[in-house]
Amino acid sequence: MKNYSLTSYFLIAVSTRENLELCRKYSLAGFPSSIMGAWAFCDIRQGDRVSFLYGARVYDLYIVMEKYLEYDEKAPPPWKPLEFGSGKRRRRYFYPFRLRLKPLRIFNEPLTRIEFSYVAENLLLRGGYRKTHFQADRIDLGYASKLGVVVDNADIQDSINSSSSSELKFTFNKSKVDLPKIFPFREQILHAALRHYLSDEKKLEQFLTGLSIILSQETQWEVLGEKALPEGYVDILIKEAVPTGLSRKIIVEVKRGEATTRDFQQLKAYRKEFGEECIGAVLIAKRINKKLRRKFPEIKVVEYSIEGLADVFTFRELVNAIKIHMPE
Repeated sequence: MKNYSLTSYFLIAVSTRENLELCRKYSLAGFPSSIMGAWAFCDIRQGDRVSFLYGARVYDLYIVMEKYLEYDEKAPPPWKPLEFGSGKRRRRYFYPFRLRLKPLRIFNEPLTRIEFSYVAENLLLRGGYRKTHFQADRIDLGYASKLGVVVDNADIQDSINSSSSSELKFTFNKSKVDLPKIFPFREQILHAALRHYLSDEKKLEQFLTGLSIILSQETQWEVLGEKALPEGYVDILIKEAVPTGLSRKIIVEVKRGEATTRDFQQLKAYRKEFGEECIGAVLIAKRINKKLRRKFPEIKVVEYSIEGLADVFTFRELVNAIKIHMPE
């Protein structure tokens, strides 16, 4: 797998027209002080490409120059906080998880364009936004790179000096939780960490070789996050970046704890739905029962562990602490 690309493309969902205009004006993206915001902040890497998504329209193309944390609510831009519920159930979220962006292209296009078909399908099958970000594939990025007009970036700095910390932290210990600076470990964070883990070319090759899935050296592959289906979604999708005749895929389901019969049945159904172009279905879990492995031989299995972490750890430390093995 020599032709492998790490650059990912995301559409960032924006809650209001006012916030959209502020994002475009300041070339900044901000995620709310919730676990979903933390997930988005970790999932998107420096160097990735992003666009804004609002009102079923897609705006502009940017490169992520920097990720940083800003806990001062008065710091620009003046995004209005999100508020939900009332009384004791009232929740208020501001935008401490930020991306500094460099504009590449300016456009304002409907999501229904073929250029954004991958994300549009995910949105349609999930019945709406309800997420902070959506990962698109390389084909969508290629199309978006031809839309609108190119930005003259002569006056935009390529680097910035910031004293703000950029490392969001997590913990397995409830007593250490300190929102929105230290979050409890959740399955979404595990999904993102495993996607980053598998986005390393050598680790992906070792992972698939261990499962007896041999991929062509001439084919470019990409590792994507959540892919929606009519009756659910797979957590990770490994697919050909630019299909030529065939569009081969490997679907991966991730379970934080022990795998169950239902998990195997669900993944088996997902593979059937993808059809013949699905060349592998993989279940990753902390523990996998031998009887279930024998009962579902068409499902490939992997066990993971997380080793050597302190009580409080960063997302990068989490990715580096992941170990996987094929159960005997």
